[in-house]
Amino acid sequence: MEDYDATPVPDDNAAQPETPVSPTPRECDELAEQKKRCEDLNNRYLRLAADFDNFRKRTARDHESLVQHANERLAVDILEIADNLERALRADDDHLRTGVEQIRQLLAGILARNGITPIDALKKSFDPGEHEAVAHVSSDETEGTVVDILSPGYRMHRKVIRYAKVAVSKGPASNVKAPVEK
Repeated sequence: MEDYDATPVPDDNAAQPETPVSPTPRECDELAEQKKRCEDLNNRYLRLAADFDNFRKRTARDHESLVQHANERLAVDILEIADNLERALRADDDHLRTGVEQIRQLLAGILARNGITPIDALKKSFDPGEHEAVAHVSSDETEGTVVDILSPGYRMHRKVIRYAKVAVSKGPASNVKAPVEK
């Protein structure tokens, strides 16, 4: 058996459809005004979104142009070094060392103009933020002191762009303990 109420509902309690009420002229004016305001705000939003998109694209183009210009300046400076190396290779042996020294000085000047400076490491305490230890050697220097630079490190402005590859002292040879044999 089914468990539900099958009692018929009288017709007088049934929901009667409402007759639509037509808006007053004042309500029509307010509705039209609200629609116009909504359209205006939507148009302002679309213009603002388009302006922002254009700004984003222009900023990306400007950034790309700035990077390209900076790279171009550095490339022109490096080409000057390449030209001088060619001249040095054509020079006689007597002037070769002088020419190469001048080229080295020119390169150092170009690097300095671009904010690239060498890291001073020799006879300094080992600093893992600037140095990369590639050897641990006995020396007369105190333990942890840089005793040799295998490859110089460089900073660009304040950021380390290449760590100095260094040999670090482990102290005098007499302080180094020999392995104990049993």
